[in-house]
Amino acid sequence: MRQRHRTLRLLASLLLVTAVGASLTGATPAPPAATPLDRVIPAPASVAPGGSPYRITDRTRIRVDDSREARRIGGYLADVLRPSTGYRLPVTTHGDGGIRLRLAKGPYGDEGYRLDSGRGGVTVTAGRPAGLFHGVQTLRQLLPAAVEKDSVQPGPWLIAGGTVEDTPRYAWRGAMLDVSRHFFGVDEVKRYIDQLALYKFNKLHLHLSDDQGWRIAIDSWPRLATYGGSTEVGGGPGGYYTKADYKEIVRHAAARHLEVVPEIDMPGHTNAALASYAELNCDGVAPPLYTGTQVGFSSLCVPKEITYDFVDDVVRELAALTPGRYLHIGGDEAHSTPHADYVTFMDRAQATVAEYGKTVVGWHQLTGATPVRGAVAQYWGLDGTGAAEKEQVARAARNGTGIVLSPADRLYLDMKYDAGTPLGLSWAGYVEVRRSYDWDPGTYLPGVPASAIRGVEAPLWSETLENSGHIEYMAFPRLPGVAELGWSPAATHDWDRYKVRLAAQGPRWEALGIGYYRSPQVPWPAAG
Repeated sequence: MRQRHRTLRLLASLLLVTAVGASLTGATPAPPAATPLDRVIPAPASVAPGGSPYRITDRTRIRVDDSREARRIGGYLADVLRPSTGYRLPVTTHGDGGIRLRLAKGPYGDEGYRLDSGRGGVTVTAGRPAGLFHGVQTLRQLLPAAVEKDSVQPGPWLIAGGTVEDTPRYAWRGAMLDVSRHFFGVDEVKRYIDQLALYKFNKLHLHLSDDQGWRIAIDSWPRLATYGGSTEVGGGPGGYYTKADYKEIVRHAAARHLEVVPEIDMPGHTNAALASYAELNCDGVAPPLYTGTQVGFSSLCVPKEITYDFVDDVVRELAALTPGRYLHIGGDEAHSTPHADYVTFMDRAQATVAEYGKTVVGWHQLTGATPVRGAVAQYWGLDGTGAAEKEQVARAARNGTGIVLSPADRLYLDMKYDAGTPLGLSWAGYVEVRRSYDWDPGTYLPGVPASAIRGVEAPLWSETLENSGHIEYMAFPRLPGVAELGWSPAATHDWDRYKVRLAAQGPRWEALGIGYYRSPQVPWPAAG
């Protein structure tokens, strides 16, 4: 009996030594589990997990319908997956299994999709190309973060089994980039577009003019860009987009199913234009170029007829460059424009936008004039303030004006996270990740019918931002929460669950080279 006990103790010791040795020599751990179907951002409308995962291998093909759009989206997916997997992943209209992208009639709407995954393959089905593209973003997030790297990684490349059925809550899910205070080149804008696409945004609002710079070439008024675009906040060199540059931004956005909404801010925020052409000033004297950050001091000359020639030319040329439905005419902080003049100007500017086939968008001060039928007002006020202004907006909404929500103390991505944030401003307060996420657009503005809410948009003003690294530090990790506010059903909205899903995005951003703010409110995994 004692001999048997000694034998058992010896065997146990050998097993322990073997286990410790395996640990010390880096023996292969258990294979990682697939990312759960509900771990993506924005949260899908419906998730039904079940069955075996699908594994992408060197035999995987991307099968598409015989349509230009399906082939293009298939090519986009292949371009995402090939560098990290090292696989050929041919895009084909033939074969079985693999990853299938199909367009078909169904209850998907313009942007919804269905994703079915199992051992034999993954199928993404949508009624329209935008939905197919959004489904591909979900598939992408279901793969390990290393899939975003531009060199071959070990894998495995598993997609959890089950079904996702998804459609957006709101039709407007936007992000605004201010290229006027500081100028951002075409490649920097395209990089931001790619980041927006990952989270199913569908609008890119470009703030193309302000006191500090005019950023789009207008043939009929060339000094707007060449002179008005020659500086920026702090006195840097500024810059502007040629028409070819702008078309390239529009093309890149369209390929990722984002609609560009260009903004020419007026009648205020116009010093760059006033400095470029003296005749736009009431006294006929051009002011100097401006490189500071104050607001509210400039105004087009409302009584002069040449002002409306200017508006007509700019809107006509910009509308011709923009295939999207919308053109934003600003209208905010026109403190130097008497109210009667403001109303007169906005009436005529709105008519000009309609003349060139676009739907007018303005900041919510537009509701202090007379919004035209079908107009969209973008609300940027603060919680607990501006009761009279909020009622003005609500009244316009009840009369048919659409509302896009961009409350500054929730969605302005240039607001500091806390007192120690090295970039950004704080006039609307500090906006940490939870504050940005934890509210409901459907009930935010009292008196506004739910049917009037078109969606949400996250502005990023650039007084303190000079490059893509600055953009990304202020946008991430808040940007995905804005996407979820716009896309996901209200019933999925829960901070405690969301922060876990958000934390899981950290390694993906690291793989993409995005330098983000590691908010203490989020349980991030270890860096790297």
